[in-house]
Amino acid sequence: MLERNTIHCGDMFNLLKEIKDASVDLIVCDGPYGITGNSWDEISSIQEFNLTLIQNFAPKLKAGGALYLFGKPDCIDFIDYREYLSLRSKIVWYQPSRLAQGRINYTNNYDIICYFIKGKKPRCYNLDAIRVSQLVELAHRSRCENVPSVTNGKFGKTKYNPKGKNPGDVWGDIKQLTYKSKELVSRKALNTIQKPERLIERIVLASSSPGDLVLDPFAGVGTCPVVCQRHQRDFIGFEIEPSFVKAGNKRLRESGNESYLSL
Repeated sequence: MLERNTIHCGDMFNLLKEIKDASVDLIVCDGPYGITGNSWDEISSIQEFNLTLIQNFAPKLKAGGALYLFGKPDCIDFIDYREYLSLRSKIVWYQPSRLAQGRINYTNNYDIICYFIKGKKPRCYNLDAIRVSQLVELAHRSRCENVPSVTNGKFGKTKYNPKGKNPGDVWGDIKQLTYKSKELVSRKALNTIQKPERLIERIVLASSSPGDLVLDPFAGVGTCPVVCQRHQRDFIGFEIEPSFVKAGNKRLRESGNESYLSL
């Protein structure tokens, strides 16, 4: 059994064999997209690759456990994953600030995060932990809540919640990292590898609880492990690039020290 709360160096498929079946509560998979010239991203068919991932991840999840799979809009097109996991949502991570300018097509301004669960019902979905600010004026919201379909009908649960609202399946409130971001580990990790902590935090808080086990099969420079450590989740990380493993584990040590000093 692999040691928890560390990032292990090696091939994901080999290391995954050492994970006990039905032992993982949440998998956060930010792996290859199959679109860049990087050696780690050279995938002949991203759809077939992602189906292989889903086939290998499903046995490791507990009943109701969740998988969040990152990719481009077509990342799970043309594959049948239904035998293994149930797709709950395709979350759009919207990035209007991307600089690319399409010459013969519309510029892609979003990534997809595919939210799967094992079975029909999630183990947990902690809505109160991930609520976001209401965007509508409260006066308008009040008028809407007074219509009969809300006051006396089936939409009664849509009433204003002072804690905020469900973030929905389009996330435009979390921006991608830039060269000036304090949390950026290295320029090599920008955009292709390192995701914002706020993005991973929303996933971890929504689909796990303190003490749960989170698996990060493509840990990169350790963003998901750092978030798990901060929120008292156990984790196991895999990463094949030794320099990233070193950077990620260093980041974990520093993050742990900061947490201790803040107590």
